[in-house]
Amino acid sequence: MPTLRLAVKECAGLPLTVVVLAGTMKGEDDPCIWKNALKELKERVAMVEGIEAEVIERLKFSFDHLKDEKLKHCFLYCALYPEDFPIWEDELIECWIDEGFIDEMNTRQEMKDKGHAILKKLEDSCLLENVTDRFDQPCKKMHDAVRDMASSITSINPRYMIQAGLQLEKLPKEEEWIRDIEKVSLRNNSISEIPIDMSPPKCQLLTTLLLGRNPIKKIPNSFFVNMPCLSVLDLSFTNIECLPDSISELKNLTALLLGACEKLRALPCLSKLQRLKKLDLNLTSIEKVPEGMDMLINLRYLNLFVYTLKVIPTRVLTKLSHLQHLQVYMHGETKGLKADEVVPLQKLECFYGRFENMHELNKFVSSMQQCKKNVIKYQLYVGLFSLVAEEERVVSINDLEIVGGELMFPVDMQELDISYCHYLRNVSHISSLKNVVDLRVCKIGHCEGIECVVSFSFSSSTHQFQSLQCLFLIDLPKLSEVIKVEGYGSAKTSILASSATFSNLKNIHILDCPSIMTLLPHWLLPNLQNLEEITVSDCEKLVEIFAAEDEEKGSDALIKFDLPKLRVLRLESLPELKSICSKSGVMVGDSLQLIAVDNCDKLKRIPPFVSFVGNEQPYAHAPPSLKIMSSRQWWDSLEWDDPNFKNVLRPLWQNRWFFLKTAVDECRELINIK
Repeated sequence: MPTLRLAVKECAGLPLTVVVLAGTMKGEDDPCIWKNALKELKERVAMVEGIEAEVIERLKFSFDHLKDEKLKHCFLYCALYPEDFPIWEDELIECWIDEGFIDEMNTRQEMKDKGHAILKKLEDSCLLENVTDRFDQPCKKMHDAVRDMASSITSINPRYMIQAGLQLEKLPKEEEWIRDIEKVSLRNNSISEIPIDMSPPKCQLLTTLLLGRNPIKKIPNSFFVNMPCLSVLDLSFTNIECLPDSISELKNLTALLLGACEKLRALPCLSKLQRLKKLDLNLTSIEKVPEGMDMLINLRYLNLFVYTLKVIPTRVLTKLSHLQHLQVYMHGETKGLKADEVVPLQKLECFYGRFENMHELNKFVSSMQQCKKNVIKYQLYVGLFSLVAEEERVVSINDLEIVGGELMFPVDMQELDISYCHYLRNVSHISSLKNVVDLRVCKIGHCEGIECVVSFSFSSSTHQFQSLQCLFLIDLPKLSEVIKVEGYGSAKTSILASSATFSNLKNIHILDCPSIMTLLPHWLLPNLQNLEEITVSDCEKLVEIFAAEDEEKGSDALIKFDLPKLRVLRLESLPELKSICSKSGVMVGDSLQLIAVDNCDKLKRIPPFVSFVGNEQPYAHAPPSLKIMSSRQWWDSLEWDDPNFKNVLRPLWQNRWFFLKTAVDECRELINIK
């Protein structure tokens, strides 16, 4: 305890410095080590004057105790971002790889794993904070005082010029571009031009130049002539239309980042950039690959996800034998890739690409499985491009005349997107699906022939949907039911029990399916114990959400619809919908949080919610977190078997039906095929 009191005293009682010191000394339980550290901290603080300088020195103590020099460089790199800027973890690790802070390893994934380990060390040392962006993605951020400490270090050695996110409209003055500067960050400003009469900066030691997220239109040819050591050049998210020819002379360049330069139409010859490891041309407007790209034999990362790209010359990709990450997408009217252009890339770990046809896709998938390639992330397309993918291993089949048997899928595929395949009757007839072991997301849209998603009989059950978590169905004019079982009575239950079909399903979203009349049959409910969310919209003939069997409807017995994890039920524009479940049915469980209803004029009843206690006698109640959102007109039109139930639900109702439209629009975007 005395040692801890001394530690707090040496930190001047400031919470941030106490936390950072605790992070630095984490795991040390020897009092002698603590006393020595506190003595060192006291001596350092005594050498500076002023409260601000003392705080920085206390924080710098933690920085100096990072044991690895590359770990220190990784931390200081974070200061190149604007103040209070949430930094995506994956983006930051990619930057560390570009900078060479993470040593070369056998695979890129190993390097990323190392990056995450570094993030954990900086987090444990309390030098970086955990935050999330507006999409709930994990990010890191520097506390303002920690950033001030980092800036005090980078202003001396190594020398950084950091003017990020300051709304600058012009480049820093010539005298600020000093000879021994190493890294410059001018990202996230409003710089639109680099003056043609500006003397070229004489930065002989400059290795990193970050100009991304500026509306820069043009760069003078002479701008880079005195930057012989430049290694990382970031011009992403700028309005640049063409690059100066002097780029071709940057022989030490290892990363050229031009992503989202939508006006960029051409690049100079790249043949001299023999050290280039990363070339990002994502969402540019180039129509052909840069001249000399086939000479970039050290390239590890290539992003050619370009809508305007018309052709990739034969044998260009095969010469890039060190590629670990490859994204290729060519114009929808042009042919896609042939498998022979990608199969030779033995080090490929991440591949997003559009194949010329189904035969080429099958050849690539076959090579993946026969040669046991290291491809751990992929998005494989045939036909049009699906805008949204939610998993790491995706196959997207669009606008093909498939019946089912001729497709080949990777066994570890996690997401399947199918659209405009009008000859397909149901997805379970695709024979290779039976070998897929981890399918989590299935999206089916704009297919005129689809009659059901799953169809099987007692003699031929199926297992390919037992890991499925999300099912999206949109614009399927002939869809009459989600699952079809050729059996009757208790046979259906036994078939499902043996197959575990949909046993992990969490979300089901059905939009614009005019022929479906019932959504989920009662006999399927034992397999839906993990179902959390249902959205149904614009299904003209839908009458019932949870449908009981005919023999159950004729009985007076209570029909229990037990979905213990169901949280959300959204219903929109269902003109024939009459019931959520049959009149003798009750909803079992307390998990439901939202019922949102709009434009369902024939729906007059909310089913009772019951729990079973003691002798299994039900008692009516409302789930504790339930909200009901609808128009007042719909609420006032409801009919009640029990007036007390209306009184129970009335406080839970809100006149906020527009919330439903927002949620349905989001679902529609997820499965909208462009």
